[in-house]
Amino acid sequence: MHEGTVHIVDDDPALRTALVRLCRSAGLVAVGHSGIASLISRQRSGPECILLDVQLGQHNGLEVQEALRSAGCRVPIIFLTGFGTIPLTVEAMRGGAADVLTKPVMDEVLLDAIDRALRADAAAISEAQTRDELARRHKTLTPRECDVMACAIGGLMNKQIAAELDISEVTAKVHKRRVMEKMQATSLIDLIRMADRLGIAPKRQR
Repeated sequence: MHEGTVHIVDDDPALRTALVRLCRSAGLVAVGHSGIASLISRQRSGPECILLDVQLGQHNGLEVQEALRSAGCRVPIIFLTGFGTIPLTVEAMRGGAADVLTKPVMDEVLLDAIDRALRADAAAISEAQTRDELARRHKTLTPRECDVMACAIGGLMNKQIAAELDISEVTAKVHKRRVMEKMQATSLIDLIRMADRLGIAPKRQR
């Protein structure tokens, strides 16, 4: 079981308490909520997932999902429903739900779904942190070094980079070395992968 926090959103106090106890028995941090206000305002500290009942009093779980997404919450959501239907499942998954489980659900099935959601969130957090770090490194490049990087990831050799940017081959080589150092790339393939994560378009030879 991956470590993380499970947020249980259900307006039934008894069911909410039972789900909290189940999650805690599996070694997870579990927090019960009767609404979503506290989910939107909190500060995240690690992998999380949300167990969300489709029916929350007069509220529809799909509307709650949309409200969370609109507020910038990207935590994986696992829907719990007493009347699972294909249209509901499709709509929930299109909205980014991690899973849709029909009650009553076996403990093992629910915990497996939670584990998958927490692992997915952990991977998303790691990827976001990597992109942020790469963006920070990229900001240290000069405009000319950015040009050289675009050429390098486009497959241009030093001589071709020099011709493309109207600089000497020696200067192109120096700029390329500085790009590799600042981006902390161990190889051209490594640099290409970094650029792909940052969405930097390669410059091809004309």
